[in-house]
Amino acid sequence: MGMHQYLESLDELELINRAPGYFKFEQHSVAAHSFKVTEIAQFLGDVEENAGEKVDWRGLYEKALNHDYTERFIGDIKTPVKYATPKLRSMLADVDDKLTENFVQNEIPDEFQDAYRRRLSEGKDDSLEGRILAVADKVDLLYESFGEIQKGNPEEVYPEMYKESLSTMLEYRDMHCVQYVLTKVIPDMLAENFTTQDKLRRLTRKVLKKEDNSKE
Repeated sequence: MGMHQYLESLDELELINRAPGYFKFEQHSVAAHSFKVTEIAQFLGDVEENAGEKVDWRGLYEKALNHDYTERFIGDIKTPVKYATPKLRSMLADVDDKLTENFVQNEIPDEFQDAYRRRLSEGKDDSLEGRILAVADKVDLLYESFGEIQKGNPEEVYPEMYKESLSTMLEYRDMHCVQYVLTKVIPDMLAENFTTQDKLRRLTRKVLKKEDNSKE
């Protein structure tokens, strides 16, 4: 048993497309998504560190880079299906955990098993690094959906993905990096010229207003 199987398996992540079952102008693989989320997490970590927070950079990179590796076992399940019921979400998580542990035990050499159990476990925890990962994941989804909307994709799923991504990010609005995205990044995004620009601006204002009203 050696690391060959693990290294070879990385190619599989390039073959798993995100948002399966929907028409899209640009395909995004799980491998590409993992790279982009890591880059985004790196930037968000910079924002937090500049604001005085202490970032565990090794932990952040490990969480971000590996956060979707286990989709190699069960694929990229559509979010509405994955979150249809708490019971289904729990069952999928249980299957994911069992397949991951089986992979670690059978494919990873003993001296590296603890490291890969840590890396392949659920990264979106309550730590600063876990919260940064959760935000980075949604920032990438925001940009994936924005790209399709910008290109004029008629599928209604993309405005919903955009809305869901922004709404989830707002759950972390106490973080410095989220405030940076809301005040500096998204305004630049919405300043781009595209056909449905006004529609997306209205949707953004609606999500932000709804969140503000819920806190009153």
